[in-house]
Amino acid sequence: MARKQRSAFDDPARVVPSSGFTAVLTSVTAAAMAFLAVFALALSMASGQLADRWSQTLAQTATLRLSAPPGQIAEQTATALEVLRTTPGIASTRVLEADEQRALLEPWFGPDLPVEALTLPRLIEIIEAPDGFDAVGLRMRLSAEAPGAVLDDHNRWRRPLVQAAGVLRGLAVLSIVLIMAAMAAMIALAASFSLAANAQVIRVLRLVGAQDRFIARAFVRRFTLRGFAGAAAGTALGMAAVALMPTVQQAGGFLTGLGFQGVGWLVPLVIPLLAAAVAWAATLASAQRVLKRDS
Repeated sequence: MARKQRSAFDDPARVVPSSGFTAVLTSVTAAAMAFLAVFALALSMASGQLADRWSQTLAQTATLRLSAPPGQIAEQTATALEVLRTTPGIASTRVLEADEQRALLEPWFGPDLPVEALTLPRLIEIIEAPDGFDAVGLRMRLSAEAPGAVLDDHNRWRRPLVQAAGVLRGLAVLSIVLIMAAMAAMIALAASFSLAANAQVIRVLRLVGAQDRFIARAFVRRFTLRGFAGAAAGTALGMAAVALMPTVQQAGGFLTGLGFQGVGWLVPLVIPLLAAAVAWAATLASAQRVLKRDS
């Protein structure tokens, strides 16, 4: 008889029913929250990739905008090119052609913009050497030798990108924290409901000598497994949905690169483990509270 009692106590999973409202609630909640966490994680990684891509494009480059009367533009251009050629830290320079300027303006004014009929500034692309150049000193030389030249070293473009990426990453991390907090609250609620529904079973277990630690372990084990299984399913669905989104090459839009790259696809696999840890902590806290209250 004692052997049978120990055998029952060695199987805590039999204490908690394997199906019912709490099982469905826990699994569906974990799946939904994991699905949302995948997209929050994808947004965080995509924002960093977007900022890095744009920052790398703008880094090591600068633009010189040259405005002058039509009769002086050629002379001013030659003077500016000579200044740039003799400036340490500049690897190469190139004057943009009319077709290239039209391509730059096309997104705003359409493809039929008559560039030749407009008085547009002359644009010179500057490629920096790895060590870079002294922008302050170059501006002083240009103001003296080519007064119509304006240097844009792209710093005003890079800073907002880095700041925006940081804000997006922070919001994504906050979203993941809130998602996990909501999942913890729902699982704790489901565990409390299951404990209340099994109050009679718990009283019988106490009568035959079961300790509260054994009873809590039974609920913790069952709800942790439910949370892990639901989160695994939600993560798989989220990763499949992210994989179906268009890439940057396909659409070329601002946020069409939302997704994972290379080994980044392994990062969402942490979500089910994190969900299991949240379910374990939430269920343990709920079980201890309810059992202590009813003891």
